[in-house]
Amino acid sequence: MSQEIFGPVAPVIPFDDEDEAIRLANDTEWGLVGYVFTKDVDRGFRMSERVEVGMLGLNTGLVSNPAAPFGGVKESGLGREGGRVGIEEFLEMKYLAMPRA
Repeated sequence: MSQEIFGPVAPVIPFDDEDEAIRLANDTEWGLVGYVFTKDVDRGFRMSERVEVGMLGLNTGLVSNPAAPFGGVKESGLGREGGRVGIEEFLEMKYLAMPRA
């Protein structure tokens, strides 16, 4: 659980409660994508807010979408590509202040 794996691997770790599951999921320096599978949608939303990843699949193994921002957190990346958020990475913002006339 200490390597960022790019491949069809599904590690399974037993846990006793949500807090332990979140602690185990976040106990890594990586954070590209995570997945939560549950019959309880409220639990899924709670967990998706707490898992430290750039992308999260809730009851799906497919998170890639050309219209959605792609990227991770921690050592898995900085910034996003794709979607409206992704284009903002290539823009320079300038703030202009001037007195009222």
